[in-house]
Amino acid sequence: MKILIADDSPTPRLLLKRELERLGHECLVAEDGLQAWETFQGSGVDAVISDWMMPGLDGDELCRRVRADPDAPYAYFVLLTSLDDKRHVVAGMEAGADDYLTKPFGHEDLETRLIAAARVSALHRQITAQQAELQRLNQMLFDDSRRDSLTGLGNRRSQDEELQTLVQRSERYGDCFCVALFDVDRFKAFNDSAGHLAGDGVLRTVAATLASECRGGDAVFRYGGEEMLLVMPAQTLETALIAANRMRSAIEALGVPHPGLDPGGTVTVSAGVASFEPGRGDDVESLLARADAALYEAKEGGRNRVEVGARATSL
Repeated sequence: MKILIADDSPTPRLLLKRELERLGHECLVAEDGLQAWETFQGSGVDAVISDWMMPGLDGDELCRRVRADPDAPYAYFVLLTSLDDKRHVVAGMEAGADDYLTKPFGHEDLETRLIAAARVSALHRQITAQQAELQRLNQMLFDDSRRDSLTGLGNRRSQDEELQTLVQRSERYGDCFCVALFDVDRFKAFNDSAGHLAGDGVLRTVAATLASECRGGDAVFRYGGEEMLLVMPAQTLETALIAANRMRSAIEALGVPHPGLDPGGTVTVSAGVASFEPGRGDDVESLLARADAALYEAKEGGRNRVEVGARATSL
């Protein structure tokens, strides 16, 4: 183990260090309580063997600081006391000490404490590792519950959470935000001609392109089927239209063949853009309805284009 020795008496400190190193342990040495506390932080020691009475910081206060350090792994704390200082043992245990040694002590007494220290430290590290793994798995489950399994985009649950957050922020601070609802053009014809596996590949390609083309702070979600929703905080209709057209052009530029069209036909998308404006009685449902209506206009207007929806109507 890595063990921190804290003792202001040179001879006992040296003898303890030699004995611990003889037993195969690595030692850090401090000559008083304050130095011990500075040495302990970030050291990752497995155990601390500390004298009770030291300049600057007594052993019980050192123990309290060790126990209060949120970044340190659990360190087995052994308090050294004199024969007439056993009244301090209870106070030391209340401060967080695990065990004590009465001076003078024999080799067997020391080895007994070290065996216990090794077991307890190993147990605490195992528990810490299990907790970290549990937190990681819980985070994975949380993320998976908000991610579309096919495209890797956020799903409807995460989309709804994002939109509600933006609505609340918009109403509080007066900021506008926009959405763009994208739809893969003639996707049924693609599936009928190339099959659903190829169709899934197209959806993944379109999703990846939208995600890579959006600016920092924007987010893309799978709205449903072949429709995907781009959410753009702090954007006006004019700037959102530019962004949506840039993404439409990026997908067209991929040149993915569309077997359901005439030779040379490629996969394209259409989009409808709408804005949320605070103070106009707007809500998420009406915002999405305006984006959907604009998308319908883009489809009716010839596809592979972006249309802007009407503004919200004040109540």
